[in-house]
Amino acid sequence: PTTPAPPQLAPFTSQPWVAHTLPQGPGPQEPAAPRDAHEATPDDASTVTLMDKGDNELTGSASEDSQETTTSTIVTTTVITTEQAPALCSVSFSDPEGYIDSSDYPPLPFNSFLECTYNVTVYTGYGVELQVKSVNLSEGELLSIRGVDGSTLTVLANQTLLVEGQVIRSPTNTISVYFRTFQDDGPGTFQLHYQAFMLSCNFPRRPDSGDVTVMDLHSGGVAHFHCHLGYELQGAKTLTCINASKPHWSSPEPVCSAPCGGAVHNATIGRVLSPSHPANANGSQFCVWTIEAPEGQKLHLHFERLSLHDKDRMAVYSGPTNASALLYDSLRAESVPFEGLLSHANSIRIEFTSHQGPAATAFNIRFEAFEKGHCYEPYLQNGNFTTSDPTYNIGTVVEFSCDPGHSLEQGPAIIECINVRDPYWMCGGELSAVAGVVLSPNWPEPYAEGEDCVWKIHVGEEKRVFLDIQFLNLSNSDILTIYDGDEVTPHILGQYLGNTGPQKLYSSTPDLTIQFHSDPAGLIFGKGQGFIMNYIEVSRNDSCSDLPEIQNGWKTTSHTELVRGARITYQCDPGYDIVGSDTLTCQWDLSWSSDPPFCEKIMYCTDPGEVNHSTRLISDPVLLVGTTIQYTCNPGFVLDGSSLLTCYSRETGTPIWTSRLPHCVFNQDSFEHALEEAAAESSLEGGNVALAIFIPVLLISLLLGGAYIYVTRCRYYSSLRLPLMYSHPYSQITVETEFDNPIYETG
Repeated sequence: PTTPAPPQLAPFTSQPWVAHTLPQGPGPQEPAAPRDAHEATPDDASTVTLMDKGDNELTGSASEDSQETTTSTIVTTTVITTEQAPALCSVSFSDPEGYIDSSDYPPLPFNSFLECTYNVTVYTGYGVELQVKSVNLSEGELLSIRGVDGSTLTVLANQTLLVEGQVIRSPTNTISVYFRTFQDDGPGTFQLHYQAFMLSCNFPRRPDSGDVTVMDLHSGGVAHFHCHLGYELQGAKTLTCINASKPHWSSPEPVCSAPCGGAVHNATIGRVLSPSHPANANGSQFCVWTIEAPEGQKLHLHFERLSLHDKDRMAVYSGPTNASALLYDSLRAESVPFEGLLSHANSIRIEFTSHQGPAATAFNIRFEAFEKGHCYEPYLQNGNFTTSDPTYNIGTVVEFSCDPGHSLEQGPAIIECINVRDPYWMCGGELSAVAGVVLSPNWPEPYAEGEDCVWKIHVGEEKRVFLDIQFLNLSNSDILTIYDGDEVTPHILGQYLGNTGPQKLYSSTPDLTIQFHSDPAGLIFGKGQGFIMNYIEVSRNDSCSDLPEIQNGWKTTSHTELVRGARITYQCDPGYDIVGSDTLTCQWDLSWSSDPPFCEKIMYCTDPGEVNHSTRLISDPVLLVGTTIQYTCNPGFVLDGSSLLTCYSRETGTPIWTSRLPHCVFNQDSFEHALEEAAAESSLEGGNVALAIFIPVLLISLLLGGAYIYVTRCRYYSSLRLPLMYSHPYSQITVETEFDNPIYETG
């Protein structure tokens, strides 16, 4: 039978306690309900099965005469546990400064746990910052600091990260501290100091191709947006920081985009850019820009970048309509005009047609207005310039300089505004860098008629100029003259017209002058393409600079003087390999054909070779120092010599093998060879026996003869004493020397 379950007990409840004032702290807690009379067991329900003592008989064999009946009784006991509800406490703060102290909350209810929430709210526009004064919690206790934004709670820190002195700031004007404990024998403690601080808006995002200026990030602060030349602002130009529980900007940040077309009146300086977005849904574009300068002024266009698809077209007209004079057509021109375009009057029209979408093309055209009778304002990308006259009147001189990391690639560093009738920047200039490029006017487009250009090149005082004319294509009425020195010097290095091959010239001084003149009536003889010239600073003499010695090697020269064509040959000491070119030649520009080589120590052995009738195993195919080669003879052959060779390094000379190359000898040949050696040894032993008999006899004879001479001739000379035995200087050597030792190998 099953015991009926007892009735369900009501869960424990407690009324929440609320305090609104400080520093009095929380009020008295309502008394907790008494403990339930029934103690809970670890399991909610347990089943106990009881068996009577006849259990053993059930497991045995029953007799045929009598059988006993065994009864099992099952008793089920159900234990009900009570769910304990937390004791709640809530504290609100509104002062601009104060303390949150855990000792202020009520005593822990009997057989329950505690949940406390501390909310600090200050005026809008201000936030709350907490500084941790002390934290002493037990395991399992929870302390969480949360930011409050409407109904959203964001955890800013918890008990795992809180340390004394730490400061936590809220993103809004409210912050919440949540504490929970299950400790019956005394909960943990903490103390937090809070105070109000002024909130601010986030720094607004800077638009691409634009910028933002922020006056103040606090409530009431203003942010001003503007775009770079050629871009238009999409959105509000000015944003204001709005005062709220969490300050924010009055509207989303604007963006900068390049429009498809537009009109500019009273133009001064600006840009025309490839559109940021297609004008039509299918991606095709037809954009028209009209630029109008004040009356009496002209316009200049400078192509900073122009990359068009094959089927795209850009046309520039000197006037407000496409019926005006055509200045440029991308489908007809072979290249982009380097010096730009000039309008005939005060307006220009730019048309752009594309069927490929904005990703297929990119252009950047800068325009500036200038007064008639003046030159236009020059422009240098990635650089700047200084001018003698900001109005660019006749005679104005402009000197260009590049930003760090950039250098002048083409055109002169100094230009001058000339020609009273129709002013323009004179081609030419002064060049003082150690190397540079001189291009014909308007390169790579053909130069214009009536050009008068002068380039003055000056290098170091102890140097001279080498000029390399790589390309030269002039009409027969145009002339290019190269002077040794300045232009007043009568010595001419070269004078060219028409189409001429490459030329190489040297000045005798640090100065060289290039003068170019194109015929104003050039159409009679046709137009030339232009020229490309490189120059470089070289030594004053006609020889290359000397090259250094190399370590672990030496050099030899073919000539006493290092003139053009002279060669220097490098060689390395034994045991070293040369890395690089071993022979260098002095070239026509007085530079060496390559850099000097260096000597590298040889760290490998030469291949000792194969052994007939054998196989070998190599540990390293490069044969570096330490490599081993194991030789194994084929069946029927016997190895004569060392089977293992090792490559080892020596202080002088190249690495060598530890022993000579072995041989594989056939078995019969080996047996015969052994017999021959045995015979040679036996014959040597016979000879040794003969010597052993002969030598004592000889010694005895010599002794007897010496004694006879002493007695007969020298007995009267008592001062003479001759030794009867002589000690051999090598008598101490008792071991044979092993000459087959690689240390004594000479290679």
